[in-house]
Amino acid sequence: MDKKTEEFYERLKEELRTTSDWPSIYLYKFIVPTDTIKILAIENAFDNMGAVINTQQSKTGKFTSISINVSMLSPEHVVEKYIDVSSVEGIISL
Repeated sequence: MDKKTEEFYERLKEELRTTSDWPSIYLYKFIVPTDTIKILAIENAFDNMGAVINTQQSKTGKFTSISINVSMLSPEHVVEKYIDVSSVEGIISL
């Protein structure tokens, strides 16, 4: 992970610490190229966590948005999930 990405995640953790009580429900939003394998990789990262996952294809069908509501224990756990799914090619985290 490069320094810029590390700094981003540190800022995110600090912001989450100051704006939320933990554990808390966190909303992840991702956009990926429409590909069943990529979508399943993201969904599997949240398997057995009680996550509510919603997907929606773009009008052209080229991309799929994925919204995931899940209870997370701490800001560190939130960032760990972002890092877990960052290996999915073409993923955009919002």
